[in-house]
Amino acid sequence: MKRFTLSFVLLGSLLLTEAASGQGVLAKVPAVKVIQLDTQGKDYLPLLGGPPETVTMRSGLVVLAPGKSVGKHSTGTYEEVLVVLEGAGRMVITGGETLPVVAGTAVYCPPQREHDVHNTGQGDLRYVYIVAKARL
Repeated sequence: MKRFTLSFVLLGSLLLTEAASGQGVLAKVPAVKVIQLDTQGKDYLPLLGGPPETVTMRSGLVVLAPGKSVGKHSTGTYEEVLVVLEGAGRMVITGGETLPVVAGTAVYCPPQREHDVHNTGQGDLRYVYIVAKARL
């Protein structure tokens, strides 16, 4: 298994949250952080877990073996982007859309969409997913 030396640099200082009072006062600034993308043989590595680590963003590194899928799930009130690092597959959106998931691309899934990601290639499919609360 390849060891990833990529770093995920997060500009947390640009992400600001409102105070719990809802008055729009800037209450907390998430910290800047660097995360190594080394799954150490696992198929999932959480990167960001949401508040207070971020404002609304959550992310993780997924490794899918050939023929595997992550399982059908919904973005709900979040929007999602996959940044594909290695391999090939497809994102199947309930209702008929199918999007190619290939190394060197980013794939966007809007809120309220049920979808699944399948590895259709010969090797591992590795991607970082990022979800953030959508303003509908």
